[in-house]
Amino acid sequence: MMIFLFIIFLQFITSSHSKAIIKNLPGFDGDLPFTLQTGYIGMGEDDSMQVFYYLVESQRSPSDDPLLLYLTGGPGSSGLYPFLYQIGPLSFNYESSKGNNITLELNPYSWSKATNVIFVDLPVGVGFSYAKTWEASRSGDSILALQSYEFLRKWLVENPRFMNNPLYISGISYMGIVVPNVALEIYNGNERGNQPQLNIKGCLIVNPLTDKYVNFNARFEFAHRLALISDDIYESTKATCGGNYVYNDPGNMLCADNLKRVDECTSKITYGNILEPGCDARDMEPTCKTYTDTFIETWANNKDVQKALNVREGIIEKWETTNKSISYDLKKNDTIYYSYDVWSSIPSHKQLLSKKCQVLIICGDHDMVFPYVGTIKWIRTLNLPIESPWEPWFVRSQVAGYQVTYAQSGSSIKFATVKGGGHPLAAYNPEEALVMMDGWLASHAYLSDS
Repeated sequence: MMIFLFIIFLQFITSSHSKAIIKNLPGFDGDLPFTLQTGYIGMGEDDSMQVFYYLVESQRSPSDDPLLLYLTGGPGSSGLYPFLYQIGPLSFNYESSKGNNITLELNPYSWSKATNVIFVDLPVGVGFSYAKTWEASRSGDSILALQSYEFLRKWLVENPRFMNNPLYISGISYMGIVVPNVALEIYNGNERGNQPQLNIKGCLIVNPLTDKYVNFNARFEFAHRLALISDDIYESTKATCGGNYVYNDPGNMLCADNLKRVDECTSKITYGNILEPGCDARDMEPTCKTYTDTFIETWANNKDVQKALNVREGIIEKWETTNKSISYDLKKNDTIYYSYDVWSSIPSHKQLLSKKCQVLIICGDHDMVFPYVGTIKWIRTLNLPIESPWEPWFVRSQVAGYQVTYAQSGSSIKFATVKGGGHPLAAYNPEEALVMMDGWLASHAYLSDS
């Protein structure tokens, strides 16, 4: 029966899919010393969604190492961004890149050192993905979880050599809302007998938004802990706002006045990493993230680059890092393209505890976008037993951060901080991010045989 269902699913896959092995890329000297595959996966009715992806095979053992689906934050940011700025095998050479002459170099801390990573342009309308119909261009938090599951099922049928690799759903920032729901869809789909059966083992999330009340309000407590606001501002604001510093009553003038004082102290802080100085892209300094973040649009809009990446010609008028009509801002309402319909993924984390799911959550302790204090707060609401108490972890004999592990009924949540880390964690602390990820995956290697 299972074989019959699998054959039916194979017939469901259409010939509109395409993939290619990329040997060279403009800006990089010589052949790529790793295996890069790109392609499209057709999804939805009549393949009305064409989803672009980048697969980087593990440089260690592709047939044995885990497979990570990496979802980029936003929502609405392309998978090409973490590929080139965070955890991918290439990065920009900031010193030599000028104007339209963008050069690439190897990233010594790529996650492909230990895993196979799929970077994907989801939802449709992001990066090089596109929709053939108006209906196919619409998405949302809930729909994105279903789309990610559909993508994986079809992708694995197209790439069956990875079918038995341990699978982890990973992502950053806003994807903390989506990743647990993707994992839950997979576990539930396996239990329903959906084909193919996916070898899901857990989730890995970096600086996640998990609950839109807890995480945004945590910025206030974080500002106090990091001495950005004084004790008297903290106590006065806490007393007048009643713990709600974001979705507060506009008629509460005492709270509003105190929040103005908080804003005066924090508005000039770089939320992505409070230690990073503010800068202007017009200064064109290689140390300015605002400036170097412009390199990707110059590079990705180059026709030679698109041809080398196997992008369908004439489909994308202009490539953008983030689709602004999809990306989320605080208190932003739904758009015609995207519905922000998941307020909290804590209920999904609770359900995953019954699925023998392993979860790693990594937070930079200098990230003010979604501060670590909020993550600690929502994890505690799960009331999990502590398996390994709070302790330092190390990279080359130096304290790299702190970690604690909770476990229950075969499931676990490991929470780790990275000392000095910011929101795009691997951009600030690439070695620490790689060490933590690789060590955690290795500690669960036995699950691949279960």
